[in-house]
Amino acid sequence: MKYLFVHQNFPGQYVHILQHLVAKQQHDLVFLSEANRNRISGVRAIPYPKPPLPTGEAHVGTRELDAAMRRAEVVQATAMNLKSLGFEPDIILGHHGWGELLNLCDVWPDVPILGYFEFFYRIDGIDVNFDPEFPTPVSDFARIRAKNAVNLLALNLGQHGQTPTQWQLSTYPEWAHPFITLLREGVKLDVCKPDAQARRRNLVIGKTTIKPNEKLVTYVARDLEPYRGFHTMMRAIPHLLRARKDIRVVMVGADGISYGAPPRKGTWRETMLAELGDSIDTERVLFPGRVEYNTYIAMLQRSDAHVYFSYPFVASWSLREALAAGCFVVGSDTTTVREFVTHDQNGLLVPFFDPKVLAETVLRGIEDTALSRRLRDNARKFAEKNLAMQDYLKKYDALIAKIVGS
Repeated sequence: MKYLFVHQNFPGQYVHILQHLVAKQQHDLVFLSEANRNRISGVRAIPYPKPPLPTGEAHVGTRELDAAMRRAEVVQATAMNLKSLGFEPDIILGHHGWGELLNLCDVWPDVPILGYFEFFYRIDGIDVNFDPEFPTPVSDFARIRAKNAVNLLALNLGQHGQTPTQWQLSTYPEWAHPFITLLREGVKLDVCKPDAQARRRNLVIGKTTIKPNEKLVTYVARDLEPYRGFHTMMRAIPHLLRARKDIRVVMVGADGISYGAPPRKGTWRETMLAELGDSIDTERVLFPGRVEYNTYIAMLQRSDAHVYFSYPFVASWSLREALAAGCFVVGSDTTTVREFVTHDQNGLLVPFFDPKVLAETVLRGIEDTALSRRLRDNARKFAEKNLAMQDYLKKYDALIAKIVGS
């Protein structure tokens, strides 16, 4: 079969299915993307030009749509060049978030499209105004509703969709559900796995060494920001440091903004450190930024308690990987997390806005070894049952076969 993948940042969400298809050695795999240095042997990566920026004259509510339509045009032009060279895909797969797929039905009218539907924006019941500390003004509601313009155009194509969690599917209007297949993403269980010897050896993160006699509390996010409960976690740390002198905390994540708004000044890390002052001992609390993947997995395997918090929003890959690694997970009691963590079965859930309860729950896991062992074992069992990469790829193959009619 001939596959055409489209994602502005190659390979995006498609790394595992691409590797899977390459291994079969029977498919022609082409990927349209903005230029970058990422490569997968067996996949032809074709760059498209960076689209022009929207003009400042566009209404604030239409700027994302403007950007998406500009991107759709350059992707369409690149696709037309590809077609002129004789390439005719059997299926097109891509992410709908940036508008890249919107015009491809005009290039190949008879080719089915399987688009990734990640999130449908709403002004109530999910992330907007979830956190009373950072309220969204009513004047911003129209802009938020307008963010669904690309979603709605994509759904209007009458094509096929996929989404990775039941919660993400639930954000879409009910009338859209028949167009979107729930395809739960997997993790590599042979890589993300428990290591019984991890606590018997030193763990080196940057210039810091975590010793076997120390208790390690971990937190991971792409960026350190409120959407992932960074402020609650930071406010819990002084309680942890006072309770035990042997605790070390590692806060993995960069200082950018992935979701939500930036602070009034500086970064969220700087903001929280300024708020908490001397109660954060920087000798015991490490901020390594983003770390190499091997270091990250070793850290999860060594972790004595792993904190994962999120607004009602898209779940991070790190939650899946933490469960697969057999972490003692302390999660926020939010709908996003509850799809993966059931309280007192494969982790513990705590209120999102209560740093003291978070600290007490982390300490409970550190001190109650029987509880920790049971929840760790169940976390791994949950991953084996629900997050196996081979199961995910098998269902992906079946969905593609159903769409192309083979």
